[in-house]
Order: sequence, then structure tokens, then C-alpha cells
Amino acid sequence: MNSFSIKSIGWLIALILVASCGGNNTEYKSKANNPEFLHRTMKAITDRIVHDIFSPPVASRIYTYSSVAAYEAIIHENKNYKSLAGQLHGLTEVPKPDPSLEYCFQLASTQAMIKVGRTLIFSEEDFDKYSQQVYTEFKNTGMPDDVYERSIAYGDQVAAHILEWSSKDNYKQSRSFPKYSIESNPGTWKPTPPAYMDAVEPHWNKIRTFVIDSAAQFKPVPPTPFSIEKASQFYKEASDVYLTGKNITEEQRAIASFWDCNPFAMNVRGHVMFATKKISPGGHWVNITRHVCENSKADMVLSAEAYVRVSLSLVDGFISCWDEKYRSRVIRPETYINQHIDEDWVPVLQTPPFPEYTSGHSVISSSASVALTKLFGDNYAFTDSTELEFGMPARSFKSFYQAADEAGISRFYGGIHYKPAIEFGAKQGRAIGELIANRVKTKN
Repeated sequence: MNSFSIKSIGWLIALILVASCGGNNTEYKSKANNPEFLHRTMKAITDRIVHDIFSPPVASRIYTYSSVAAYEAIIHENKNYKSLAGQLHGLTEVPKPDPSLEYCFQLASTQAMIKVGRTLIFSEEDFDKYSQQVYTEFKNTGMPDDVYERSIAYGDQVAAHILEWSSKDNYKQSRSFPKYSIESNPGTWKPTPPAYMDAVEPHWNKIRTFVIDSAAQFKPVPPTPFSIEKASQFYKEASDVYLTGKNITEEQRAIASFWDCNPFAMNVRGHVMFATKKISPGGHWVNITRHVCENSKADMVLSAEAYVRVSLSLVDGFISCWDEKYRSRVIRPETYINQHIDEDWVPVLQTPPFPEYTSGHSVISSSASVALTKLFGDNYAFTDSTELEFGMPARSFKSFYQAADEAGISRFYGGIHYKPAIEFGAKQGRAIGELIANRVKTKN
């Protein structure tokens, strides 16, 4: 065999090896580019939020920081997307990957979400079991070890930056703020049965907003003036709640139950009291986001964008809503009706432990529906199966706005809100959602 033939064979072997390596490289990228990694991680965070019984406002904070971390790590996969640094209050430039090195940004994004979510929840051990499973799945894609380690490290960098940002939002300081003081004024909120729990997050308006200018930027019109006179508007609104509860239809009851989303419902059986844990209102919309992304076959970058836009709408919606709740401090229907209409009346749903006006469901559902509509369209029909794991059948909707409207009116059917809180809460949420949709730019 001459030297030319030997060289030819050598080159042929080299080409085969290069092609083989290139094929494996493409194969791992295809396997890693699976949005289910992100969806499952978000669901794992939701499961921990339910288990740890975080209040709805606090849950929205966890969702938002976790989503921002995932988004900031994945956008390098698609040059059409831009960072949220400088767009969200206090968020400075996020660490960037080395352009000369290879990364798996899907892994980095998942790791960033895992790291932030784990830090903000309590049940770390349970969450770690899930994380280890995800790491194994990424390794099994055939990803080179150096790419794996580098991607994990980059996800950690992004997570550390987001957690540092989160540490300055006044949340930690608010843990030591004084409890809500119950007032003697007959028109103000009082703790409600069966547990007579303390008011939840009375200082939430002091949390740094994410996009809106301030907690009071979307201050709604004042609530109906309190009165016990039977000819008054307030008495009429309370009577509407009372009569609807007394004559509730099966469909109305189903709607109320579907959107209950009470993270900590107390059950009383004789002398025994125990809690039932459920998904939070924000968690319900986060789950809708997952379903829509899966149904639309959204890739990982679009899924991350959807989560971050929805979570921003939720978190600022809660800050705005809670600002009004503890400004107006409106008495709940259950308290008013028991004192002035029927002392034996019980609402369909358990009254949550915070003031009535405006309706949190109405605010955050309207805000989130704007975010989803801007991404997926005005008449996006979908079936919401969020409550299946809590024993309730799925419900179908013709649009996100229709779902938001039903979430709002569910609180009236449930006997825990007067109609103005729902009407003006929806307007409040829609305005917040529109501002966030217009102000936050996720694409170049």
C-alpha cells in the first residue's frame, strides 16, 4: 500500500469520527431542547408552594423570580429575544455566557429556575429529588461533560444574580412588620370563620413593584360607602350576595369551586379542625400557561417568555390589589350578612383572611389574561384541567378573557365578594396587564 493510500485512509477515518461527533452533538441538542424540562420544573415549584402553604401574594413572588431566572438564561438560544435588565425595577445587567464556548442554554435555564425556586420555597429535600432526576435526564442526552458542567455553572450565575436582586425588594424586612390591627369601625374587615385567621400580608404594598410605577398607580374608584340601612346601596350589594348563595345553581356552585384556589382551607368536623391545601390563584394561571404552551407546541424560549409575562402580571397585580385592600379595608359579606341579614348564613366558599375590596381573583386573572392574549391570540380556545388533581372536572373557555371573567364572578357565586369588587378589580387588572404588555419588551 503506498503512502497516498495510507493518508487517504487516515483522512477518511478522521472524517468519519468528525461526522460521528457532529451527529451526537446534534442528537443531544435535539433531546435537550425540550420545553417539558421547564414545564415540569415550574410544576415542581407549584407543588412545593402548595405543600408549604405560601399565601397568594408570596406565591406570585416565587413564580416571578423563578421565571425571570429561566428567561434570562434561555434567551441566548434565540437572538430575537432581549434581556429584562433595565426594564424591571432594580434588575441590573445579567451575567452573559462566554461567546467562544458551547453551552446548553436549555439546561442553564432549567438550572436557573431550579436554583431560584429551591431558594424561595421551604421543602428543599423534596425539591432536590426532582432536581436530581432532571440532571440525570440531561446527562442521558449524550451531552459532553464540559458542556454540561459549563451550562450548570451559567445557570447558577444567572440564579445568583436574580436572587441578589430579589433580596432587595423589601420582602425580608416585611416579615417583621407589625400585624394588622383590627379596628372597631363596623364597616372594616374582621377575621372570619372557621379559623378566624390573622390578616394576610397587610404590608404587601411595600414590596418593590416589578413593572408598574407604584403600588397605588392603578388605584380603583372607592368602594361603596358602608351602611346598614336597608335602602342603602351597600345593603343591596350584600343582599345580592346573600340571595345568590341561598338560591345558587349547580353551575354557579361548580364555577365557584373550580376557581376557589384557597391555599389553606380549614375544615371543621365536630371538635376536629384540619386544613386542605390547594393551588393558589396565581398558580392556577401559571398552570394554564403551561397547558397553552404545550397545546401550542411552544418551544422552550417562547415558554419561558410566557411564564415571565404571566408571572409579572400576577405579581404586580397582587401588589396593586393588596394596596387597595388595606386602604379601604372593606368588611367581607359573611361578616356583614351574619350581623345584619341572617346570622346563620354561610357562604359557598370559605372566606379568605384579608379585606374584600378589590377582588384578588378579578385583578390577577384579568392581568394574566392580557399577557396570554398578547402572546397566543384573542380567541384562543382551551380546556383548563388545573383542578383535576384537586377532584374537580376540567372547564373549557373560548378565550383567556372569558376565563378571567368567570374567575372573577366565581367569587360572587362563592359568597365572598360584592359585585363592585369584581367589576372594578377586573378593570384594575386589565389596566395593569396592558401596561406590562406595552412596557416590557421581550423581543428585539
